[in-house]
Amino acid sequence: MTTPWVSDPLLEQLAYYRARAAEYDEWWLRQGRYDRGAALNAEWFAEADQVRAALAAFNPAGRVLEFACGTGLWSERLLASAEHLTCLDGSPEMLALNQARLRSPNVDYIQANLFEWQPVARYDAVFFGFWLSHVPPERFAAFWDLVAACLAPGGRVFFVDSRHEPSSTAVDHRLPEREATTLRRRLNDGREFQIYKLFYEPAELTRRLNDLGWRFEARQTEHYFLYGSGSRADSLKPS
Repeated sequence: MTTPWVSDPLLEQLAYYRARAAEYDEWWLRQGRYDRGAALNAEWFAEADQVRAALAAFNPAGRVLEFACGTGLWSERLLASAEHLTCLDGSPEMLALNQARLRSPNVDYIQANLFEWQPVARYDAVFFGFWLSHVPPERFAAFWDLVAACLAPGGRVFFVDSRHEPSSTAVDHRLPEREATTLRRRLNDGREFQIYKLFYEPAELTRRLNDLGWRFEARQTEHYFLYGSGSRADSLKPS
């Protein structure tokens, strides 16, 4: 079952995540179609713990902005150290689930298309989980310009995303070749959507970001996750 034709692939991607909101956590929790058996699930959770430890060491404090916040799986972690958290997502369904999970007066919410939104404030840290891989390749530099525009002087960024590992996705999904930029994703009810999905290698991503004026280091876990942190090379924290 496929979705009706959508002229803008970015709108189809947004439609996918709106429709997926109620079942999104199954992927992270390795439930349903994402259950790969005890051994692989244990590897997944162990590597997720590595990324959580790296985020804790990064210590996103002060005013923190989260792009594509989704259901709040990472928002909970950010809220533990942030003075105030702003969660941004294009899906009202995702935002509703996030708000129900966090129930905190120290969080505010913005519903906006990230490819059209512009910040009206600056933040000490920007975080995005499993979002960079959904940025079309021709928008890569513009996206990082947006990240820079969100940062206060001395501000930092942390991200986590997927590696090209077939067992990371649903049992009925098939990953295309690493060089592909889009793939089809299926929901539990059989509906299919075309979305952007790009996979980066740590050295390649580090080089590209450094070329764009960032001090950045990307790393990876053994199988599943790519993550990294950095700041603008020209960003100085006020003394």
